[in-house]
Amino acid sequence: MGLSGRPVCLAALFLVSAGAVCSAQIPDARVPVVLSTDVGNEIDDQWAITYLLLQPRFEVLGVMSAHAPSISAPAGETSLRILVDVVENRLGMSTHPPLIEGGSLPLQNATTPRPSPAVRFLIETSRRFTRNNRLTVLMIGAATDVASAILTDPTIVDRVRVIQMGFPDEKGGEEFNIHNDVHAVQAILDSKVPLVIGPGNVCRASLSLSLDQARAMLATRGAIGAWLWEEYQAWYYRAVKPLRVDDFSKPWVIWDDIALAYVLGMTTQHTLPRPRMRDDMSFAPGSVDQTVTWITDVDEERMWADFLSLIDAYQQTHTINKKYGRLTFMMP
Repeated sequence: MGLSGRPVCLAALFLVSAGAVCSAQIPDARVPVVLSTDVGNEIDDQWAITYLLLQPRFEVLGVMSAHAPSISAPAGETSLRILVDVVENRLGMSTHPPLIEGGSLPLQNATTPRPSPAVRFLIETSRRFTRNNRLTVLMIGAATDVASAILTDPTIVDRVRVIQMGFPDEKGGEEFNIHNDVHAVQAILDSKVPLVIGPGNVCRASLSLSLDQARAMLATRGAIGAWLWEEYQAWYYRAVKPLRVDDFSKPWVIWDDIALAYVLGMTTQHTLPRPRMRDDMSFAPGSVDQTVTWITDVDEERMWADFLSLIDAYQQTHTINKKYGRLTFMMP
């Protein structure tokens, strides 16, 4: 269940200290990760990037931009500019992992890769990993660059695992990230790369926030909280509120955090046979000896407490410039 059916105890959540959360949830081992994000498409990627870069359990080796039809062309380049703005201006990081430009167009078919700096980076970065020590690839946008890396160097499937936000549910079907490069998702499903999927229905149930909840979480939480709240509020009035008059009950979903929650051990999941995907995004039977792990629930109270405590702890030791330009989802 999500916040609508299982309300977060906000008062208790916000009193959790950074030290308590970290000692309870963060083991010594760090997880090497690369993120592929279509930041600038809407607002959830900004939350995921913030969480990723502030969470000490992640050893972030790079962040790659990805295309989306709502991002100004060339989309991979535009998304990279927004990514740089998020990391260097909104989070105030002068030192950070590499930020790499991804492809600007989807694949033409499921067998031909589309070269990009992100594809080269992912292949090269993966070479230090093995079947028993895999690089985690978080994919929260179009699958173009990850699929292109697999098609360019098929041996990469023995060195990485992919955690994807996508599909409405375990039956397949149209969803934004999947629709943005159907052939890329087909290529990934047809490969033998270990794959975990966080579907939209679980995100809606677990990662929905009302306007009041987002305000209570972020509005007075320093410069980073104020930025994320301003982005949420502007997006809410643009995409959620129109034509609803005085009804503020509909929430918005912070979809992409599901991928991070899985790696942090804050989800439940099960494994099903690995399907093939038709061009209409429906599933067909696939290989009988291959599987996909599907996330079935997120411990959102634990996740939000961790996220907020990390924002608090970071701002205690870093000065963030509160003056910035246009909201990131409105940047050209």
